Amino acid sequence: MDGSAGHGRTWRDGVREGSPYGAAAFVLAVSFGVVATDAGMPAVAAIVMSALVYSGSGQFAALGIVGSGGGVGAAVGAASLVSSRFLPMGFALGPSLRGSRLRRALEGQATVDASWAMAARGDGRFDREYLFGHSAVQYVPWVLGTVVGVFVPALDTRALGLDAVFPAFFLAILSEEVRDRLRLGVALAGAGTALALVPVAPPGLPVLAASAAALVGLRTPR
Repeated sequence: MDGSAGHGRTWRDGVREGSPYGAAAFVLAVSFGVVATDAGMPAVAAIVMSALVYSGSGQFAALGIVGSGGGVGAAVGAASLVSSRFLPMGFALGPSLRGSRLRRALEGQATVDASWAMAARGDGRFDREYLFGHSAVQYVPWVLGTVVGVFVPALDTRALGLDAVFPAFFLAILSEEVRDRLRLGVALAGAGTALALVPVAPPGLPVLAASAAALVGLRTPR
């Protein structure tokens, strides 16, 4: 079944409404490029990472491990933990994609947090074309921003306020979802769990633990 049929939001709608997120992605990617260069990552490696991984949280988690002296295995593990949230997101999105399992798996690679949240209709379905447009307009600035960051390493991310872009980005997404007391409670529980674990847990684990609070949101009111 084609989940996009019969719905008004198109690829162009996704591009238009995703443009502000694309601007934020560019600024965040500049920050990533600068931090990656400071941590000793080769410029080409940072750019390739952004082009292939395309996950701010996962990339920053891996970079944090490398920057603190950790090995490649630990960095990959941290990035995988942080990015594991895309598994349940993919299961939810799958029925709205087209074709065989392989094709749907490939189409699902376009998913990022903002496009997934914004493409949701609210009834468990997603606007497929809209999601692709929303993701595309973020991907290009993400890669270009990384290029700028690695080749302009003199930028001071804190002085420019770039360090605040990442949390602000996710707060903007969250604001679209917190529409009732249950969702507000889930958001606060997740935030409290993450804040409690950040000082003592390995990178990536606080995010996974906090996401467990979202399971409360699976309860369907009668």
